Amino acid sequence: MDPAAARALPESTLVLAAQSRDRIAFEELVRRRERWLRALLRRVCGHPQQADDLAQDTFLRAWQSIANLREPAAFAGWLRRLAVHRFIDARRLRRGDFDAPATLDTLASDEPSPSRTAQAQFDLDRALAQLSDPERLCVVLNLGEGLSHGEIEQATGIPLGTVKSHILRGTAKMRRAAGDAHE
Repeated sequence: MDPAAARALPESTLVLAAQSRDRIAFEELVRRRERWLRALLRRVCGHPQQADDLAQDTFLRAWQSIANLREPAAFAGWLRRLAVHRFIDARRLRRGDFDAPATLDTLASDEPSPSRTAQAQFDLDRALAQLSDPERLCVVLNLGEGLSHGEIEQATGIPLGTVKSHILRGTAKMRRAAGDAHE
């Protein structure tokens, strides 16, 4: 497949081509999803270098197992699940445990200034840093990615009640952190 032709194809067509081991199609999928995946992992783990490493590893695993994806239109959700599992595995290896088998939309005016947007991002990053790994994972997946509690349970293997608790505690901590930042 020609790289210029790949840029014009819909994602599901690229997935089908990648399942047939077309590297150019997969490279186009990576090009389209790389910024989103890195941003997700940066929010979840809070460490840009680790997030970049996890994103690279996620794409490698995606290439190795893309043939197992049954529904090409579900590529984004499948890739997100791979990334979440890589994050959980990395935390378990680093810490020895993880109590699971964490862009939030910022509140701003219709036309935020660049300095206001940068400050909101800084405040968000600082608030997310206050959360435990499982809280941050659940909050980011719920508020940032729009996943329901049940979808987070499926994606992470964390029991539903625990997902709800992490989101409740995490958002409460973030509200307190935001209140402290504005006082």
